[in-house]
Amino acid sequence: GDLWHGSASRGRAGSGAEPELNPADRGSSVLPNPRPPPRAYQIAEGGDYALGGCKVMFSYERVDQRTCLICGDRATGLHYGIISCEGCKGFFKRSICNKRVYRCSRDKNCVMSRKQRNRCQYCRLLKCLQMGMNRKAIREDGMPGGRNKSIGPVQISEEEIERIMSGQEFEGEANMSWSNNGDSDHSSPGNGVSESNQPSPVSTPSSSRSVELNGFAALRDQYLGTPVSTHYQYLPHLFTFALFPSSPYKVTQAELFALLCRLADELLFRQIAWIKKLPFFCELSIKDYTCLLSSTWQELILLSSLTVYSKQIFGDLADVTSKYSPSDDELHRFSEEGMEVMERLIYLFRKFNQLKVSNEEYACMKAINFLNQDIRGLTNASQLEQLNKRYWYVCQDFTEYKYPHQPNRFPDLMMCLPEIRYIAGKMVNVPLEQLPLLFKAVLHSCKTSVSKE
Repeated sequence: GDLWHGSASRGRAGSGAEPELNPADRGSSVLPNPRPPPRAYQIAEGGDYALGGCKVMFSYERVDQRTCLICGDRATGLHYGIISCEGCKGFFKRSICNKRVYRCSRDKNCVMSRKQRNRCQYCRLLKCLQMGMNRKAIREDGMPGGRNKSIGPVQISEEEIERIMSGQEFEGEANMSWSNNGDSDHSSPGNGVSESNQPSPVSTPSSSRSVELNGFAALRDQYLGTPVSTHYQYLPHLFTFALFPSSPYKVTQAELFALLCRLADELLFRQIAWIKKLPFFCELSIKDYTCLLSSTWQELILLSSLTVYSKQIFGDLADVTSKYSPSDDELHRFSEEGMEVMERLIYLFRKFNQLKVSNEEYACMKAINFLNQDIRGLTNASQLEQLNKRYWYVCQDFTEYKYPHQPNRFPDLMMCLPEIRYIAGKMVNVPLEQLPLLFKAVLHSCKTSVSKE
């Protein structure tokens, strides 16, 4: 269950590219057959590793430089699917083998570090699951030796993580071990997986401006005191791709396209989880919800990529795209629409980087963009218009309160939304085979501009 590993199999480009619009389809189990990273990254006993059949010397010093994705301690290898230290490896194994259920006496968002990791076992196990630790990689008898075939990182749904943390996953099994960490018998309301813990925009019973401002004022302290947990900002696939940033291995067009499909699918799933947590979700008809999601999912993914996931998209993914070298034919075939999308994406990135959009503003912008009453086929456009206004007012009041010396900040934020919609509409017309080159150009330009600042 523990080795520096990446699967040798390769997924077909385009597989899984079709967006899943029904959150119920995802179920509560581990996502089926997550596409593995390209080619083999497997350490041999002699200290070298295979790259597409060629052996390259591996420096053990680089292992020492890697940090555990759970607590930040020195990593010793890829344990149960992710880079981690011996301490977190052993903790995860004991927790799963002994079917332990922990409690958090705080807000289920405790800091994980080498010195603080033992203070809250609940949050430590939660982060292990969120980061992709694979419980199926642990032998059923809990004994060492004999690697399980399920050794890659996994993406677990919000519902399954909740079942594991609450002990429901172990119901009906004997010898359940309960361990209480903290003095309180009750845990504070938990944050959902992925983006569901991000600040949800306020929904108030009236659409009047005064009520909107009062509604925001009542929750302003809560907004300012609940930043988005970094646990939820990770996209596990990218870690395995970036295990060896200085290796001579090259990423092919098909491999990069397959990764982009996986990322789009994962980000869409996280948008759905976030939408389901909105206070007005139960008020929407199934038809309106379907219309809104099918019309805005690309915009929501783009918005989240520019904000809460920007560090990974414009960091780790940029490192992956740097290993992709387009052919002369790909360069010559790049369309005018692709060029326009590229230029607009670079401009939008620089705009967001300049504004440094906060979590609260991002949550409001996403709600405003989702509640687009101009979409065709809606059964209750007037209801959506009223909801849209509420978040518009909330966002405006927040920017005026938090950034009093930036009077144009709110208009600047709102002007980004039509630009996002325009880009998302244009991207539909970009041929799929041109997307790897498009992302390589955009991410390289954006990363270069940031490094110069």
